[in-house]
Amino acid sequence: MQSSIIGAAVKRVEDPRLITGRGRYVGNITRPDALWMKVVRSDTPHGIITDIDIEDAVGSPGVVAVFTASDLNLKPLSVGSPGADPRFTQAVPAYDRVRFTGEAVAVVIAETDKQATDAARQVWVDIDPLPTVTSPIDAMADDAPLLFPEIGTNIALDTTAEATADPLSDAEVVIRAEFYNQRVAGIPLENSNCLAVPDGDRLDVWTGSQNAFVHRNVISRCLGIDRDLVRVRVPDMGGGFGVKIAPVPEQVLCAAAAHRLGRPVRWQETREENLLTLPHGRAVYQFVELGARRDGTLTGLSVHTVAESGGYVYFGAYLPEFTIMVANGAYHIPKVQFSYQSVVSNTCPINAYRGAGRPEATSYLERCMDLLAEELDMDPVDIRRRNFIQPHQFPYRTPTDQLYDSGDYDGALDRALQMADYQALRREQAERAARGDRWRLGIGLSTYVEITAPQGRTEWGSVTVREDDMVEVATGVSSHGQGHETSLTQITSDVLKVPMDRIIYIQGDTGRVASGGGTMGSRSLQLGGTAVLHAGEDVVEKGRKLFATLQEAAVEDVVVSEGGRVSVAGSPDISMTWGELARVSGDALASQLSFDQDEATFPFGTHLAVVEVDTETGDVRYLRHIAVDDCGKILNQRLVDGQVHGGVGQGAGQALLEQVLYDEDANPLTTNLTTYLVPTAANMPSVEIEHTVTPTTQNALGVKGIGEAGTIGATAAIQNAVVDAIRPLGVTHLDMPLTPVRVWHAIQEASR
Repeated sequence: MQSSIIGAAVKRVEDPRLITGRGRYVGNITRPDALWMKVVRSDTPHGIITDIDIEDAVGSPGVVAVFTASDLNLKPLSVGSPGADPRFTQAVPAYDRVRFTGEAVAVVIAETDKQATDAARQVWVDIDPLPTVTSPIDAMADDAPLLFPEIGTNIALDTTAEATADPLSDAEVVIRAEFYNQRVAGIPLENSNCLAVPDGDRLDVWTGSQNAFVHRNVISRCLGIDRDLVRVRVPDMGGGFGVKIAPVPEQVLCAAAAHRLGRPVRWQETREENLLTLPHGRAVYQFVELGARRDGTLTGLSVHTVAESGGYVYFGAYLPEFTIMVANGAYHIPKVQFSYQSVVSNTCPINAYRGAGRPEATSYLERCMDLLAEELDMDPVDIRRRNFIQPHQFPYRTPTDQLYDSGDYDGALDRALQMADYQALRREQAERAARGDRWRLGIGLSTYVEITAPQGRTEWGSVTVREDDMVEVATGVSSHGQGHETSLTQITSDVLKVPMDRIIYIQGDTGRVASGGGTMGSRSLQLGGTAVLHAGEDVVEKGRKLFATLQEAAVEDVVVSEGGRVSVAGSPDISMTWGELARVSGDALASQLSFDQDEATFPFGTHLAVVEVDTETGDVRYLRHIAVDDCGKILNQRLVDGQVHGGVGQGAGQALLEQVLYDEDANPLTTNLTTYLVPTAANMPSVEIEHTVTPTTQNALGVKGIGEAGTIGATAAIQNAVVDAIRPLGVTHLDMPLTPVRVWHAIQEASR
């Protein structure tokens, strides 16, 4: 791929539209005849529904309909985890029992949003409260209240019976630790939404989605109609982060209401609803044992995870399987044992959130590596370097049976240390400690490996040359901020040698795209980009053969030149544009195909965070962040760096600020952005970014994923930095978020 445009930091072609207010989101789609839906939600975290009185609501101004579960008779929302009992699925809306605060129990349909909101307040729901449980640890107790009595257990998935021989048998030193990777919220800038428009038996659904085909399939299944009768379209979209992969109940209800009434219906989530009911992420307890010899060489790892599933089993219950895939991280650990239990409780369901299982692995590994370094009186750099998988060992089969494709972990670490001037930082740290400074310096390392395209490694793409000399590129991936319109246009431009402004980009439409795996798991460029690459190459070959036939030339003599002209080598005056070829081709000058990638890819990197901690107040100042990431070949560094910046911001949020909280009775405590805090520009340093390049052989572009690297590398680095700052005061570990009050209490406890 030697070209001026492949590898160039091309500006995002979608940005002029978005930053000048010409973006088209679901909320911008004008439908004056659309009704509005408002959801009636449970204010009880666990209980039996005894009555839903809709009489006052039905008589309210503008109300068209009020629907309960018995009115709609929808099939359950099936977005669960492989291997879990299907009875853990969610009725839409709740039928006889509610299992978390905020769960939908009815919907009101009215002529205006205000009328629907007012009428929803007139629906009276009687619920007999039941005992609640919020912690998955407590939910496994013999006397714990059962959320699904008919199943007889709160444990949805359990792999503890698969344990084999002791992986620590060869260890001379064992680090034993317990960590909690806290529950966080995705909080995309654009809340969830839906506009459903019926057309006879057909249903046209506009919604924010990371995979239009998942939304189509789930909605059609819940409504009991053929999937070919449902068309899902995704316009511009303000963030997803994993929580918009599958439909939420409200999107199904909006579609069902439109289908039932024969009129367009729209729904828009509020921020409070977003924090209350949009699936949360992380939420795992980790019990870890890391074994080593006295020289620091790792010998074995044992991990047991208890994952929160929330009130229903979504895909989040399965995410420990993704943790298993990178359980040993960047390190050669001869023996690894990993078991997990996923458990329901009276809280919002858990789903994928940026990183989805991989930050959890890096979190426990990087904390344990720091603890081991302290135990053996080694520098955190040295303990990591001693155990890296070496370049000559790739492809490397891990103890959990993953095939690491390529890597140079020392290279990324070396570059990060150089950028940070690591030894100077350590000297400053020692000087501050010797002076007894109030503000202590902390340096945190995270040397991570992640898996990208972990599952579903097939993606569809097409390239079509139109008679007007425009080129359409269509893809099954779906951008929600990543810049796919730019990257896939770059690839098409390079292959067909046409200017980028002559390329039309199509995504997120089940009516125009044949199939698609969507955007998740950092899969888009390596799968969707490669599919478009091969489709474009196929179009070029078709065009060359057609031109050769028309000009009575040898195919091997036909070339494509800049500007998108096809000619005979050495005779540029005898040429045709792509549009001219399309007009004489008879059949469409097009190609569509699915690309299948054999294995996942494994990006890696080193993140280094520098903080200072006020020993008198616990306040944390986040001073520097160095990110050296390797995602294989870089198609567009502007896009890659943007993904790293965003990921680091979310990692910092989890490390320092963010946590979804419930009280002991399962009532939510963080339902707005004054109680659930997120980082702002004032909290963030300028991120210092560089890259190493270790291409993969798994696809023709040589690329790996980058979308989630920031959250994977940054979170552990920042946590390690804060603990590093207060370790001399006797604090060996702190769970996230590392808020001032938590840090202060830890310092006080250590001083007693």
